[in-house]
Amino acid sequence: MGKKVTERRVHTKEFKVEAVALALKGEKPISQVALDLGLNDSVLRRWIKETQATGSGVQVFPGHGRPRDAELARLRKENKSLRDANEILKKAAVIFAQGDPL
Repeated sequence: MGKKVTERRVHTKEFKVEAVALALKGEKPISQVALDLGLNDSVLRRWIKETQATGSGVQVFPGHGRPRDAELARLRKENKSLRDANEILKKAAVIFAQGDPL
């Protein structure tokens, strides 16, 4: 017989946040909380890890990708902006170094 194909379940951000909050509450073991919610405990542990790995200003469970990917994209954008500003300053320094053309 062929393999049983199961659809991948998609959970909302709110569900993930509530599940992590329940697990971190500590009233039940993480494996029991996962079982109660119909999750694999490794999924719940990964959500907990992702929540704890995020710093301030980073959106937890942004939807697609990982929180560190969003931070990396923000840093790359900031880096490009700083490089552009640096190029402008270099050009201005050359112009001012030429002296007064009077």
